[in-house]
Amino acid sequence: MTFCSVFLLLFLILLFSSFEQSVSVSSGSQRVILRSIIKENNQDGDFAIDLNTTNFDTVLKETPAPYVIVEFFAHWCPACRNYKPQYEKVARLFNGADASHPGIILMTRVDCASTINSNLCDKFSVDHYPMLFWGPPKKFVGGGWGPNQEKSEILPIENGRTADVLLGWINKQLGSSYGLDDGKYENEHLQTNTSDPGQIAKAIYDVEEATSTAFSIILDHKMIKPETRASLIKFLQLLVAHHPSRRCRKGSADVLVNFDDLCPSSTMLVNNEEAESCSKKGAIGNYQICGKEVPRGYWMYCRGSKNDTRGFSCGLWVLLHSLSVRVEDGESNMAFRSACDFIHNFFVCEECRQHFYEMCLSVSTPFKKARDFALWLWRAHNQVNKRLIKEEASLGTGDPEFPKAIWPPKQLCSSCYLSPSKTSEENNKIDWDEDEVFKFLVSYYGKELVTLYKDNEQQGGGKTEKIVAEELVASTNAVVVPVGAALAIAVASCAFGALAYIWRSRQKNRKPRRSWN
Repeated sequence: MTFCSVFLLLFLILLFSSFEQSVSVSSGSQRVILRSIIKENNQDGDFAIDLNTTNFDTVLKETPAPYVIVEFFAHWCPACRNYKPQYEKVARLFNGADASHPGIILMTRVDCASTINSNLCDKFSVDHYPMLFWGPPKKFVGGGWGPNQEKSEILPIENGRTADVLLGWINKQLGSSYGLDDGKYENEHLQTNTSDPGQIAKAIYDVEEATSTAFSIILDHKMIKPETRASLIKFLQLLVAHHPSRRCRKGSADVLVNFDDLCPSSTMLVNNEEAESCSKKGAIGNYQICGKEVPRGYWMYCRGSKNDTRGFSCGLWVLLHSLSVRVEDGESNMAFRSACDFIHNFFVCEECRQHFYEMCLSVSTPFKKARDFALWLWRAHNQVNKRLIKEEASLGTGDPEFPKAIWPPKQLCSSCYLSPSKTSEENNKIDWDEDEVFKFLVSYYGKELVTLYKDNEQQGGGKTEKIVAEELVASTNAVVVPVGAALAIAVASCAFGALAYIWRSRQKNRKPRRSWN
């Protein structure tokens, strides 16, 4: 057996073990239910999310919304039935993809008349219906409320019996001016302070949104063809190993393991017309790459002041940066090629696609270090920003609240800039300390990016350290797939594509799994 084969076998064993472990995690704990639970044809017309004792902590622990309102009611209560339309008028503004102000408040309800919720309602001292509470979601997790409790961040809403009064109470709390007639997705309450490093924590939800959106675009445009098939598989491999979101790693693995069955190469026509099974109308369209709760239909960190700015392109950049700081040295060139080929084959903005791929083609020497790939992507992003700064200034198409800029600004990383004497202002050229830039990228797109996940998991107790170790990728060394084996394979010059083929072939012969969710 060759040296390469030994490491390949070792990697496969560790990889299978890793996936078996991750499958055992309860699917309920992976669900984030901040999404549209209603479509236009929904007969009930409910926007508020129904919670019960089985999902209460999970939903509130994982929601990206900074505030939650919980209504405790009883389904037999006439006053509750009469209040429901009023509550729904307000919930329509904040819940779901069609919300006017998504991602700010999660509006929920708990039916105390259901026996399963008796203990939950007792914990919050519910003594009349309806009874409303307001506060940060994590304060509700595993907790409760009492009438004599002091200094609690959970506040009872004493007077919210009409939609106008409830919304007025919310506006007073937030210093906002929301109205019941607000249209869809009015961008208010934006945080535009780019010097605040904590903002990137919200981008974990945008990375999930961008991943799901990209997958949907590929299927909608029937872009899986004989010549693009391999590049998609390689990018999925990259996501399985290094995506910062656990739910996206699992979803990507689900698609990858079943890819040959979902999109069989034998059915793809010679004239490059793809089979229906490789489009959204086929079997592959039933898979949600980041779970059933994504896409949510809006953005958090990448939300622009105008609906046609930032969004998907911002989320995709954050995804690429987050991948670049998570790969091992031996994987760096594979990750570079996978990212370049993915953009070249699947990014539908033609000018952007060509410009990015030209930058890829300018790289003549394979990357040997993860640092080199991360810094190349950083330079490429700044090169794109330089081009767009000029174009948006001349055409007036930029976002006034988020103008394109060279990244990172001094407010975020002053150490990234060399002394002023070494910076040529006349040529608009910045001399960077690339060692400091790399440290910043690893921290910002690594540890800071998943801060919300860390905070959420700490609310779970008990298994905190184990879960955080699995979830957080605070440096380039912490990944789900055993990177030591991956590095050994890279050193031995084993082909990553061949590895995937063997892995997927083995997985196909195992007992099929319907879903990770």
